[in-house]
Amino acid sequence: MEVTVKTAQQLRLTEEEFELIRQKLGRTPNFNELCAFSGMWSEHCSYKNSIRWLKTLPREGGRMLVKAGEENAGLMDIGGGLGVVFKIESHNHPSAIEPFQGAATGVGGIHRDIFTMGARPIAALNSLRFGNLEEDKTQHLLSGVVHGIGHYGNCFGVPTVGGEIYFDECYHTNPLVNAMSVGIVRTGETISATAKGKGNPVMFVGSATGKDGIGGASFASADITEESAQDLPAVQVGDPFQEKKLLEACLEVIQTGAVVGMQDMGAAGIICSTAEMSAKGGVGMRIDLDKVPTRQARVGGDGSPSEAGGMKTWELLLSESQERMLLVAQKGREEEVKRIFEKWDLPCSVIGEVTDDGILNFYMHGQPEASIPARELVLGGGAPQYEREFKEPSYFEAVRKFNPDSIPVPEDLKVVAEKIIQLPSIASKCWVYHQYDSMVGTNNTSTNAPTDAAVVLVKGTKKGIAVTTDCNSRYVFADPYKGAMIAVAEAARNIVCCGGQPLGVTNCLNFGNPYDPEVYYQFVHAIKGMGDACRRFDTPVTGGNVSFYNQNPDGPVYPTPAIGMVGLLEDVTKKMTLDFKQEGDFIYLIGEWVNDINSSQYLAKVCGTEYAPAPYFDLEKEFHLQQVTRGLIENGHIQSAHDVSEGGLITTLFEKGFGRDLGFSVSTIEQFYWDGSPVRKDAFWFGEAQSRVVVSVAEEQAANFLRHMQKCEIAFAELGVVTAGEIKVDGISWGSIEDWKEKYDTAIENYLSKEEAGSALSSI
Repeated sequence: MEVTVKTAQQLRLTEEEFELIRQKLGRTPNFNELCAFSGMWSEHCSYKNSIRWLKTLPREGGRMLVKAGEENAGLMDIGGGLGVVFKIESHNHPSAIEPFQGAATGVGGIHRDIFTMGARPIAALNSLRFGNLEEDKTQHLLSGVVHGIGHYGNCFGVPTVGGEIYFDECYHTNPLVNAMSVGIVRTGETISATAKGKGNPVMFVGSATGKDGIGGASFASADITEESAQDLPAVQVGDPFQEKKLLEACLEVIQTGAVVGMQDMGAAGIICSTAEMSAKGGVGMRIDLDKVPTRQARVGGDGSPSEAGGMKTWELLLSESQERMLLVAQKGREEEVKRIFEKWDLPCSVIGEVTDDGILNFYMHGQPEASIPARELVLGGGAPQYEREFKEPSYFEAVRKFNPDSIPVPEDLKVVAEKIIQLPSIASKCWVYHQYDSMVGTNNTSTNAPTDAAVVLVKGTKKGIAVTTDCNSRYVFADPYKGAMIAVAEAARNIVCCGGQPLGVTNCLNFGNPYDPEVYYQFVHAIKGMGDACRRFDTPVTGGNVSFYNQNPDGPVYPTPAIGMVGLLEDVTKKMTLDFKQEGDFIYLIGEWVNDINSSQYLAKVCGTEYAPAPYFDLEKEFHLQQVTRGLIENGHIQSAHDVSEGGLITTLFEKGFGRDLGFSVSTIEQFYWDGSPVRKDAFWFGEAQSRVVVSVAEEQAANFLRHMQKCEIAFAELGVVTAGEIKVDGISWGSIEDWKEKYDTAIENYLSKEEAGSALSSI
């Protein structure tokens, strides 16, 4: 067929990009080659609209063992000859179309990024966003996504230990499904995603290739519309039992020393793995596509199908069928490699060899089908890099006009608190996490001891890995720079509150269409905020994922730069939990209390105010708060620690009480705020000003606690005491902790229709 500009545009390439391809090849590409460029130059693979700004993030330092972008996932030293490997990625568009498979294959894909480096996955997390939970569509998406995550993770044998879920109308059409995996590897035993050595065999291992997932990278680089369901073939289909075998086989074959390099066939399939491995090693490959195991017959080299419905060359190149790896082995050791995969009942085929000319040559039945310089396909090589126009969003005017005095202080705080703890973004997610196996195949030590970050024991050591995902996108919408700083700060705060030392960050940057200057403004300023915060906490960005085009005809989603952070506890037995321990303990608030209701759940969902500035935040004060909190934990001065976040101080207190059915008797701190204004009780109890932690202190710890705090030069105040179960606020009884816990635990289930709740629960 004749390849023209129109052909390129149908493949989501621009006219300028088509001309650039012609220049690089010195000719017009054939259709197979153009498809290869379409996949590799998609936003999802090339980061063409984001890489210039991503390079401004702190990408080395701390305990990093490899620089950001060098490998499939980040790698950091945790001592004792061990490293932690971690990454977060999106599977948003597939999950919007087919939520079960979209979410399931997102989990499978991120785990492959971990074990393809030689690390064993030990924990999974997620960061999810949905629309209004009262709507049938949201209930359908939530049920399908949760079922998909639970099914794949439970069957694969890696526990889901943490995550976050928010509900806002902007995610109605385009939900966000971000999956994170964490693994452990011995330092020096990692395997790189590279190809080397002329004549070394290129091997295909894992599931056979089919037509599912074709064009997934390009599909992820386009807006979601009502017609997107027609793109259903772009959604992959996963098999967690096959992936479990692939995991064990890959880890075993790496130990033989016969493997030169290995990479998951993720986005853009075979073309991506061959191109990236070749470009990294400065080599080329000859690939015989007729040797690739397939579920459908192939099209012959003469262009005629050998069977009806056969797979064409471009389909083989771009298929994103799951549970597949590309492996380069040492020449002469092919049979040794094959025996291991055969033992695990996995297909393993030699499909080509490494060449020294830097060219990817693809053949079908001996006939040439495509010839492309590997470097021209990849990021850092020939892929274009753009710097888009950006301008301040017009809605900022409404944000700046917000006047808190326009919001009357409610007379009945209890009624407001009841509404807040039953909001879907605040309420217990037990309906969700009960569908995840948090203990399978793991040493998770936090399941029955609630902590701000999940803590997983590293086998054979006393070390614990603290892991969390965090981002309040409403804050980022209000102020992209400050909101992104808060996302990093909250992740670090969660790790500190459980006794850990923050180590590093992976991110999943979910934004709308980058060609919209207002969306690109959000992206640029979020990157700046993230970078400044990561530098302050010494948590370099080890890698991650950019997901643009989270947009529908009604507009973009909130800017959502989800932060995945890992931390280290040298002695897991010293971890700090968030729950009250016993009646009579003193309750203290550490950090400034300010007259701020900005962008809180109270303001948005109870008062119905959409536009307001981001809540109070000061990076230096946040850093100091975390240092103080860490000192209190290390010195044994406190019984519990829990940060103040969504829902404000009252939600923090309830969450501290729910674990052991302990109540609290607390009072508003009756004084003027730092700016001279009188106390607003709604701001005190429901505001979400940052950099605050609530701790409980036993009577025998009180003297040492107070001496320590008086040296720390930080605001703190006694709120009250832990009770046997009664709740009292400013001397008024609010009932028992059991009644509040019932409201909190059943809120999401009560939103769901019986049909959706039943279909998900039946799969447990």
